[in-house]
Amino acid sequence: MITALRNAFRLPDLRNKLLLTGLILVVYQFIAHVPVVGVDRSALNQLLNSEASGIFNVLNLLSGGALQNFSIIANGVYPYITAQIILQVLIPIIPRLEQLQREPGGREKIENYTYWLAIPMAILQTVSQINIFNAFLGGGQSIIPGFGNDFLITITVIITMTAGTMFAVWLGNLITQDGIGNGLSIIIFSGIVARAPSNLQQLMTNSTQPAFHLILFVILTIISVIVVIIIQEAVRRIPVQYGKRVRGNKQYGGAATHIPLRVNPVGMIPLIFAQSVVTLPALLVNLFPEGAVSRAINESFGNQTGLLYWGFFFVLVVGFTFIYSEVMIGNQNLAENLQRNGGFIPGIRPGKKTNDYITRVTRRIVIVGALFLGLVAILPGLVDWLNRTLFPNEAISGISGNPALVLGGSAIIIVVSVITETLRQIEAQLAMRNYDRYVR
Repeated sequence: MITALRNAFRLPDLRNKLLLTGLILVVYQFIAHVPVVGVDRSALNQLLNSEASGIFNVLNLLSGGALQNFSIIANGVYPYITAQIILQVLIPIIPRLEQLQREPGGREKIENYTYWLAIPMAILQTVSQINIFNAFLGGGQSIIPGFGNDFLITITVIITMTAGTMFAVWLGNLITQDGIGNGLSIIIFSGIVARAPSNLQQLMTNSTQPAFHLILFVILTIISVIVVIIIQEAVRRIPVQYGKRVRGNKQYGGAATHIPLRVNPVGMIPLIFAQSVVTLPALLVNLFPEGAVSRAINESFGNQTGLLYWGFFFVLVVGFTFIYSEVMIGNQNLAENLQRNGGFIPGIRPGKKTNDYITRVTRRIVIVGALFLGLVAILPGLVDWLNRTLFPNEAISGISGNPALVLGGSAIIIVVSVITETLRQIEAQLAMRNYDRYVR
């Protein structure tokens, strides 16, 4: 990695791309510390230390670390990601969208639809997020006093946070177009990395078993990184043969290649989507009168503890991985593209038989990727169970007692995925320029 970066900095245009990416990340972190007008800091600090801290940490991850200051970009880029997921799910369902995607310039139009859909999603997230946090605070307190009652304050906050979301998306697109690429993931990655040192310090300062937790943190990080890289890079190669065509005195085609089907073709998207859904029970239950059921749900889902929470999270991640994989493979139209270009899988009839074969193979190998994502997602729960078994008298929870929460299982996948993809982008740029000293 160091060699690749050093070689990249020797090329002026690549160096400019890396510097521009770094500058945009610095700008994002500066903006992440600019609070929304009217935020009550004491209420915000109370929320950070309340039973909602587990949910708060999840939403803070999705915002790239901006929610802890209730910044103008506290929504992060998640409304845009939600809009992308909604449209990708709708494309195979709505024939007009599927037809539009195949037309020249259709993808650009769908991208524009995504931007427009991200605006109401950002408004919805802003209003629901503030109201739910107010419900957690209770006692008539509000994280933004006057929100919902004062029209000027309400409309100002909604416009500001919606504009902050679109600004964050714009910064991510700048990284994609003019920087090193993979912009939105790098935005989330920067927030995770920015708060990792403070989380590690909190673990070492407040933990009752600092030496044990430090060793466990190092072991978990090393093993997780190795396994994530193996799974993320693992592919099943399906052989493809192209028929020979004779035109005049020349012969074309006849080449043999393969279709690389990834074990985890969807990356971190199921984790992000599952994290947003798993927060809903604790968020919604606060909108109803308090009772035994609401207290039990808050205890499990609000604090992110217990078999119910981690089991539900695991099922969501595995389920979303299968669903999103089906959508992605379906949108690629691999069988149709093969048939159009004269390609075929040996022993498989072109057309529907090929599509069924690809779908069957994909489902089989995605089982490994889905179970892997599910296990990584519940890694903090497994570590919490280990702590309770080894130290039953210790009552510290959260980051102070769980080394897996310093980064978090989901965050490890995001960090490793972004780093490997960025290195792949750099190596591709070096290879395009015939640079003979890039990392092989």
